[in-house]
Amino acid sequence: MGGVGKLGGRPEPREGPTPLGAPLPIFRWEQIRQHDLPDDKWLVIERRVYDVSRWAQRHPGGSRLISHHGAEDATDAFHAFHQDLRYVRKFLKPLLIGELAPEEPSQDGAQNAQMIEDFRALRQAAEDMKLFEVDHTFFAFLLGHILVMELLAWLIIYLSGPGWVSSILAALILALSQAQCWCLQHDIGHTSIFTKSRWNYVAQQFVMGQLKGFSAHWWNFRHFQHHAKPNIFHKDPDVGVAPVFLLGESSVEYGKKKIRYLPYNCQHLYFFLIGPPLLTLVNFELENLAHMLLRMQWMDLLWAASFYSRFFLSYAPFYGATGTLFFFVAVRVLESHWFVWITQMNHIPKEIGYEKHRDWASSQLITTCNVKHSPLVDWFSGHLSYQIEHHLFPTMPRHSYHRVAPLVKAFCTKHGLQYEVKPFFTALADIIRSLKKSGDIWLDAYLHQ
Repeated sequence: MGGVGKLGGRPEPREGPTPLGAPLPIFRWEQIRQHDLPDDKWLVIERRVYDVSRWAQRHPGGSRLISHHGAEDATDAFHAFHQDLRYVRKFLKPLLIGELAPEEPSQDGAQNAQMIEDFRALRQAAEDMKLFEVDHTFFAFLLGHILVMELLAWLIIYLSGPGWVSSILAALILALSQAQCWCLQHDIGHTSIFTKSRWNYVAQQFVMGQLKGFSAHWWNFRHFQHHAKPNIFHKDPDVGVAPVFLLGESSVEYGKKKIRYLPYNCQHLYFFLIGPPLLTLVNFELENLAHMLLRMQWMDLLWAASFYSRFFLSYAPFYGATGTLFFFVAVRVLESHWFVWITQMNHIPKEIGYEKHRDWASSQLITTCNVKHSPLVDWFSGHLSYQIEHHLFPTMPRHSYHRVAPLVKAFCTKHGLQYEVKPFFTALADIIRSLKKSGDIWLDAYLHQ
C-alpha cells in the first residue's frame, strides 16, 4: 500500500492515515489508477483520496460495494447512498491519505465535467425542495394495507373453508401482500423512511423477515451492488444470470467462444418456464438461506424462521402440513411472476455490459427506463415506474419521485441524455424482445466466427 514513488517533486504517499495537522500528500489520477486491486483499494471523494483497502471488510454496505468504486471518483455514489453525511465522514477521517493535485480534474477519464456539475446542482435543488423528507403517514398506510391483506387472506379461509375458490382468492391476496412487502422493505433498505440507519435496519428486518421470510442483510448485499453499478457484469448481481440466460455483451462473448450450454436463441421461450415461476421460489430461497448460514446472520435467520412458523401455524389447521406446503408454493410462484416482470422491465432491455467507468448520472440513465405512470401502475410496481428517479436518488422517498421528475427531464434534455418512458405492457414485452435479440446475436456469432 502506498508504494507510489515521487511524481514531479511531490511527496510520496504515507503508509496508513495522514497524521493530524500534517500536510496532505497530493496525487494524480495515474497514481490512483494503480490502486484497484483486491487488497489495495483507493477511491476519491470530494477530491480527497482514501485508502479503503483494510476497512472495506467493515463497510456496512459490504466490501464488494465499496470496492466497485476502486480508483474512481466516488463522490456522487457517496452522496447517493448516505443520508447523514456528517456522520459518515467520521469513518472517512482515519482513511484519508491525500488529495488530488490542484491541476487534476475531479473525475478520471473522458467524463463531462459540466454535466456532473449540473447533476450535483440538480441534487441540491431536490434537497432545497425538501424532496428527501419523509411523509411517515404514507409509509404507515403501506404497512397497514399489507397487514390488512394478510388478515383478509386468512379470514377468507377461516370463514369459507379451504375450497378451491377460497384458496385461489387467498393465494392471490397473499401474493399481492408479498409483492407490496418487497416494495416496502426496498424503501426501508434504502434508508428512505427513518433518519437513523439502525431504525431502518430493524424495520427492514421485520418486514423482510417476519412478513416475507427473507434476510434483510442478503437483500442489501445484492441490491446496493446493483445500484452502484447497474447492468455491469461482475458488479451487478442482477445481470449475473449466465450460463442460463445471455444478456447484452455476453451474447457476443459466448458466441465467439462457441459456448452452448443451452439453446440461447430460444431463451426468450424457456424464460417463461424457468424465469418468472421459479426465481423467488427456488433461486432466492436457496441463495437467501446460504447467505444467512455462511455469513452467520443469526438474527435474520430467526426473523425468517418466525415467518415460516407463523405461516404454517396459520394455515396448517385448514390444509394440514402437506396442503400448507402446496399453498405456500402457490403464493411464492404468483409472487415470483410479479417480481420478475416488475423489476426487469426497467433494466433488461437497456445496455448491459462490462465496466466503462461512466459518471454516476450517465451510468444510471443508460441502464434504466421509466414506465408510464398511473395510480394503479405506481402502486402495483412500488413506484418503480419512476425507476430513473429512484436510481439517481436511491434514498429519496418514493412519494417525491413525481416532483423531481420534471427536473430530471430538463437535465436530460440539456445534456442530450435519453429519458425513456414506456407504456406498461410495452415495457413487459420488451423483456422478451431483448432476450430474443440477445439470443439471435449469440447464434449469429456462434455460427459465423
